[in-house]
Amino acid sequence: MIEIRELYKTYGSKIALNNLSITVNDEIYGLLGPNGSGKTTLMKILVGILKPTKGKVLVEGVDVSKNPLKVKEITGYVPETPILYESLTPSELFDFVGKIRSIPKGELEEKVNNYIKAFGIEAYIEQFIGALSFGTQQKVSIISALLHNPRVLVLDEAMNGLDAKTARIFRELLFEFKKEGKSIIFSTHVLPLAEIICDRVGVIYQGKLIAEGSVEELKEEAHERNLEDVFLKLTESKEDIYEIIHALRP
Repeated sequence: MIEIRELYKTYGSKIALNNLSITVNDEIYGLLGPNGSGKTTLMKILVGILKPTKGKVLVEGVDVSKNPLKVKEITGYVPETPILYESLTPSELFDFVGKIRSIPKGELEEKVNNYIKAFGIEAYIEQFIGALSFGTQQKVSIISALLHNPRVLVLDEAMNGLDAKTARIFRELLFEFKKEGKSIIFSTHVLPLAEIICDRVGVIYQGKLIAEGSVEELKEEAHERNLEDVFLKLTESKEDIYEIIHALRP
């Protein structure tokens, strides 16, 4: 369970998050918003990388500001851009993750073998991470986040760079994790994907939560046919698009 209560984050005079309150409980929660809306800032606060200016975040009842190390123990985090040790191979990285996560050797080997086969990276397991493509690095990042069977998943644009097969496998894994009672917060710009996988979505605009609910609830409230049109309407972008396209016509 994730509880975000009256959260503020400022950088000097800039307000990145403005009185944000969200609860995620044993579900897949989609976090939507245009670039610069505060999604990545929120994700980093959830896993203890950034400190909030004001407010409280609880992950499985643990206050992130007071005990960020404990939160890291129970959370799996996939950042927007893979942050990996480029001089290691995936095999070496997974071994390192297993040691710092105290995963028994036999269990680690079984999990690594299962994940590398599922994600199709057997051919790259002994290559330096820095030499791998973005998509393969993203797969390595995801596997690293899942090895310790975290109770909470914080996924910031985690589908970026994945091929269609791997994206589908990961999507189905998320459904299985939800059945196990895990709480998953998932940010994405791919709105059709959010429409498929999310139990509820929250739309952040200029650091504020401007809408929240199931996809069907938001479509009904906004009188729109799909989540993309709901999003564009809520973020005041829909009319801008028509004006831009009209201006670009020859």
